[in-house]
Amino acid sequence: MVINEHLDDREARDPQRRELDLMGHLPGLLVNALKSPGWRQHLGDIDTTKINSRSALAQLPVLRKSELPALQKARPPFGGFVSGELERFGRVFTSPGPICELEGKHNDAWRASRSLHAAGFVSGDMVLNTFSYHLVPGGFILDGGARALGCLVIPAGPGNTEQQLDVIEQLRPVAYTGTSDFLKILLDAGEAAGRDMSSIKKAVVSGAAFPPSLQAHIKARGVDAYQAYAIADVGVIAYESRAREGQIVNEDVLIEIVRPGTATPVVDGEVGEVVVTSFDPDRPWIRLAIGDLSAILPGVSPCGRTNTRIKGWMGRADQTTKVKGMFVRPEQVAEVARRHGELKRLRLVVSRVGETDAMTLRAESDSHDPSLQIAVAETLRSITKLGGAVELLALGSLPNDGKVIEDARTVG
Repeated sequence: MVINEHLDDREARDPQRRELDLMGHLPGLLVNALKSPGWRQHLGDIDTTKINSRSALAQLPVLRKSELPALQKARPPFGGFVSGELERFGRVFTSPGPICELEGKHNDAWRASRSLHAAGFVSGDMVLNTFSYHLVPGGFILDGGARALGCLVIPAGPGNTEQQLDVIEQLRPVAYTGTSDFLKILLDAGEAAGRDMSSIKKAVVSGAAFPPSLQAHIKARGVDAYQAYAIADVGVIAYESRAREGQIVNEDVLIEIVRPGTATPVVDGEVGEVVVTSFDPDRPWIRLAIGDLSAILPGVSPCGRTNTRIKGWMGRADQTTKVKGMFVRPEQVAEVARRHGELKRLRLVVSRVGETDAMTLRAESDSHDPSLQIAVAETLRSITKLGGAVELLALGSLPNDGKVIEDARTVG
């Protein structure tokens, strides 16, 4: 049953038609990206005409967002990943890292309008936008999407709670954009002060976890809040609809879920790291690994939108930790798996034995041959330069949560 109108016909396209469209545009996207020295260096000598399927795309290297600060510092200001003149861009931002981001001049440059429309925002709505407009793009991401829908935006930014309560009472905005935490602060402060916050009926929240307890708290205050999954580099990647069954991937965005520490896609349903390819002609991103965990959900949304759905944010993929003063990384666990094809899902558990750090590699395998256990332990030592125990487990024994390294050491 269709429970929400769509922004346009693209949202309800046949999934195969959408996939053919995306794959058809991949070669051109790569040609455009390769005009810049950063992408040429990163991608190497590739035949763009042959990159026209997900399997072909998966052969390209990922670019980890965590690498961008060093790359941009080495080749300022954008790491060589922007070609041509900057006049086609309207704004430049710097986010923590620091990472520099550019905003195109075209309408709704960050693709936020679909997430707002799915949450019930319509032309004529007045929106209190509490994302920051200072150096970071968060405020402009939602501002641009709201204005593209015909909404009137109050550029409030974060903080200044008392002043914002005054603005709400005077201007009576019907919608809110910002973090869920700040929405709670406003609603709680308004109630405590006897202020009228009742005009706000709907919200799109992002930038922080939105646990069920907080969802219930805000719903009880009369606000229907939906999540948007966005990052400063790409804009809105996925969003909730009124079906509230996962988050729908935005149009002109392609998502892969890869095993943490690798560039290899996992099967649908398995938790892994989110990798984004963004079909933006001015600012393309090719397999940007953003460091978040999620998983692909089966089927399409009951709201009628047919794009891929993900579970939403499920934690961080970068699980690097220190053991006996040495860094141990997900890439090293992946290398153990690569050298031993008999192993399936792996998890390195770091604990304390007495007053000493200890590692145990727990690995699913059809084989429980002691010689395999010994060989894996030797490989683990060779790769990490640290000794560790190895446990071979039955298939399906480890939880599907995307964790490759689990730090089980107690703090304090």
